[in-house]
Parts: sequence; C-alpha cells; structure tokens
Amino acid sequence: EVQLVESGGGLVQAGGSLRLSCAVSGFTVDDYAVAWFRQAPGREREGVSCISISDGPTYYTDSVNGRFTISNDNAKNTVYLQMNSLKPDDTAIYYCAAEWGPCRDDYDDGYEYDYWGQGTQVTVSS
Repeated sequence: EVQLVESGGGLVQAGGSLRLSCAVSGFTVDDYAVAWFRQAPGREREGVSCISISDGPTYYTDSVNGRFTISNDNAKNTVYLQMNSLKPDDTAIYYCAAEWGPCRDDYDDGYEYDYWGQGTQVTVSS
C-alpha cells in the first residue's frame, strides 16, 4: 500500500522553527519529485517547495526562500521541510505529494502528482 504520511506540525510562536517529515512507504522515492504544498483557510493551495530526489532542480516559492529548506534521507525514504523564522502567514495545513520524474518548473500547479499525504497542521502565533 502506498502511503505518504506527514508529521511534525504543531503550534509555534512567530520566529520559531518546525521540521516536517514526509515518510513514504509502498515505493522508493529515488526516481520521484516530492513537493510540499500548503493550504490556509479561505486560500488556494500553494506550492511551497519541490525536491528532485535523484537529479534535477529544487524549487522554493518566493515567500519561503531563505527560510525553508527541503531535504531527503534516502535510507529512511523520507523527505523533510525545515521551516525557520516562521511567520503567522505560514499557518496552514501542509501536504506532501510525489510525482515520478524531476521537479517541473510548474511543480506548484498541483497537477500530475501520483500520491498525496493527508496533511499536518502548522499554526504560527503572533
């Protein structure tokens, strides 16, 4: 059974940090792109970052560039999103998704992903 399971969300004060994990089972992510998306109440889903596990580009949306870092641990079949200097505007449900191949430059359209996780809530208080 294929599963993407996010964890690491929670409540943090502005300026704090969280590390989200996306644990993948049922397939190995070696030939995939794994992206993080988020959706806040009343807002459209937004692509946050994408990593090409084997070879290819890494992307960040402008609002998180320099604050968030995406990485992977092949041995654990897990992708991480380190989030520093968090702001109240980062409050959202964060989802990971996997698509075969490298990250597309339009990765944030949310289409063509093969698998999605169930999401983890991140709340940043001011």
